[in-house]
Amino acid sequence: MKKGILIVISGFSGAGKGTVLKELLTKHGDCYAVSISATTRDMREGEQEGVNYFYKTQETFEQMIAEDAFIEYAQYCGRYYGTPKKYVYEQIEAGKDVILEIEVQGALKVKEKFPDTPILFLTPPSAQELQRRLLGRGRESEEEIARRLKQAEVEAAYMPQYDFVVVNDVVEECAEELHELITKLHTASAARSELIQNIQRELQELNQ
Repeated sequence: MKKGILIVISGFSGAGKGTVLKELLTKHGDCYAVSISATTRDMREGEQEGVNYFYKTQETFEQMIAEDAFIEYAQYCGRYYGTPKKYVYEQIEAGKDVILEIEVQGALKVKEKFPDTPILFLTPPSAQELQRRLLGRGRESEEEIARRLKQAEVEAAYMPQYDFVVVNDVVEECAEELHELITKLHTASAARSELIQNIQRELQELNQ
């Protein structure tokens, strides 16, 4: 059985990450697993262990940090959030490509720790379209939208550090483009591993 790979996806608030990933899983759900985070915040009504989050006590979470059990972790509003290695590696071993949707700083931490991990940035076709989508959600105040646009400006400065930038104009087309890109990355990763193994074996034979 082929192994999966880890893919990190970031994007502005309002870029449509959740919608695109939902479409991707609807069309190609057998290929992917979306990473589930661990957290020390309380379980909310309607949430499920192992579906929304892995719920941990602060003591357990900090013990996991000490054991290097996270791909990445951070604190937000006094609570820990992190990506457990165990879950990700289990899915990869099962042949799933694991999608980790996290913010920019977390994505760059993953890239620093695991340089071979591809990181992708999802963006609307323009800043004006981003503003239109934020306004269209009808969930945030004008002040909150202004804050999100300001945060987007900060995040945009990191876009050149990403391996790929994917434009979400039409959701269905974006999801298909994402699938094709990940498929190519998967093939390239497998070819690279095979090449390395072949060269290592051939050099051992030559030097016997």
